[in-house]
Amino acid sequence: MNAIDLKGRVAVVTGGAQGFGRACTERFVASGAKVAIWDRDTKLADKTAKEIGAAVQVFACDVSELAPVEAARDATLKAFGKIDILINNAGIAGANATTWDTTVDEWRKVMKINLDGPFICAKAIVPVMIKQKYGRIVNVASIAGKEGNPNAAHYSASKAGVIALTKSLGKELAAYDIAVNAVTPAAAKTAIFDQITQTHIDFMLSKIPRNRFVTVEEMAAMVAWMVSSENSFTTGAVFDLSGGRATY
Repeated sequence: MNAIDLKGRVAVVTGGAQGFGRACTERFVASGAKVAIWDRDTKLADKTAKEIGAAVQVFACDVSELAPVEAARDATLKAFGKIDILINNAGIAGANATTWDTTVDEWRKVMKINLDGPFICAKAIVPVMIKQKYGRIVNVASIAGKEGNPNAAHYSASKAGVIALTKSLGKELAAYDIAVNAVTPAAAKTAIFDQITQTHIDFMLSKIPRNRFVTVEEMAAMVAWMVSSENSFTTGAVFDLSGGRATY
């Protein structure tokens, strides 16, 4: 594991109880940071925090609503004194169906968490970063946001929105020492696989030239550098983690 210096930094990781969020939390703590896990599943998040150590605290949060996000922000600031890093990771896959068979409720449920969530968290935390004149934000998008996966229009559209949000926010904050970037991973074997069909899993694997899924540890390794002070120039960018699938 490469040594990334995050000593003295405080990170918020949404959906940090498991999967990619947990991997980021572990990597950040190993690099010297303290981490606030924001998650709806506080029981699992508490278990994760206990396993990782004292540098991690858990805050109950529904990222799709402003009030609980602001409450989690305030509690995090009270506990740690600042927020240097935001990882907008919380997300859901939604049910697999054609666009015309996807219900309006299902569409809105996915959008509310996957796209509204990163916007709301940024809205709440960016002013804190501007005031302290430092920040690093990474939005977890997906290769689906570039290419559009069949039978997953809601998920694909939400992640395309995350990419556009990243570029807009990156431009808005370019005059500050605040970097805003996104990652577009191929699928990883996490709990999100429980939400999708085996047919869809097979489809995603068939598109990856590496012929395997990305690991959460590989994703966390890239993000650890992205949130470091060394990433002082790149902003509004999209970092590919698709195993060769992406063509742009």
